[in-house]
Amino acid sequence: MAEKKAYPLRINAEVLAATQRWADDELRSLNAQIEYLLREALRKAGRLKQSSPHTTDEGEEP
Repeated sequence: MAEKKAYPLRINAEVLAATQRWADDELRSLNAQIEYLLREALRKAGRLKQSSPHTTDEGEEP
């Protein structure tokens, strides 16, 4: 599994609340949802290789 690193994130309260609701709908933790969204954006922009398998609650699709 890839190494995980902690990173403090400042985020608008409204964006955070909306992301939390989305995570709840997707049965993910907030952290996993944020990582999932970042991975998808990076993948679509061609900036992330698709080499790791998808796992649940590790920031990727279930």
